[in-house]
Amino acid sequence: MRLPRFVRENGLSLFFLLIFVLALVGQAFAGHAEYNGQLRVDGYPPVSLGHYVTSSDFATDVAENWQSEYLQFFLYIMATVWLVQRGSSESKELDRAGTESDQRQKVGGYATGRSPRWARTGGWRTGLYSRSLGLVMAVAFGLSWLAQSIAGVSAHNEERLRQLQDPISWSSYLASADFWSRTLQNWQSEFLAVASMAVFAIYLRQRGSPESKPVGAPHAATGSET
Repeated sequence: MRLPRFVRENGLSLFFLLIFVLALVGQAFAGHAEYNGQLRVDGYPPVSLGHYVTSSDFATDVAENWQSEYLQFFLYIMATVWLVQRGSSESKELDRAGTESDQRQKVGGYATGRSPRWARTGGWRTGLYSRSLGLVMAVAFGLSWLAQSIAGVSAHNEERLRQLQDPISWSSYLASADFWSRTLQNWQSEFLAVASMAVFAIYLRQRGSPESKPVGAPHAATGSET
């Protein structure tokens, strides 16, 4: 059966959106069961699934993963402007470090008729558009990090109240071990994954994937070199 054109042309994003929703639903059910298990241990009645998915505990777990992912992409986007990795398909060619010339980037007078309008206009619009991907990732990271901290302090204070302890302020939570333990355990895994991908792509191949060099390309070939 032939897939609709929209599905064929947007298959990558649709696939990941679908498994994102499935994973989020799975997390909600698994987290709900774990949360109720902890409530029973502490002598409290269980809560409904609806109550759990609107709770600060669920919001914290979701947001702390989102912020680490957006941080990973922001740092990767910015680092690959200036840094290269010999032999990796995840890197630019060795002599292309930096923001590159207007001609290579096809902006201003070098733009084509099919270039985005803001790439052709010049001035602040082109400057902003030239950095829009990194800016959006930075904003997404900042907002998800803020959401994690706000939901986190609420969940942390809820736990403290169950233990008959006084709640703490948001600023105190930001300096707490709980916040940084949650944050750093996600960051370190993201950084390791990016470093591993950059190095593995030097020596390993995946036929047909744009994330891999051609199977027969030499190990030293970098970026789009063949």
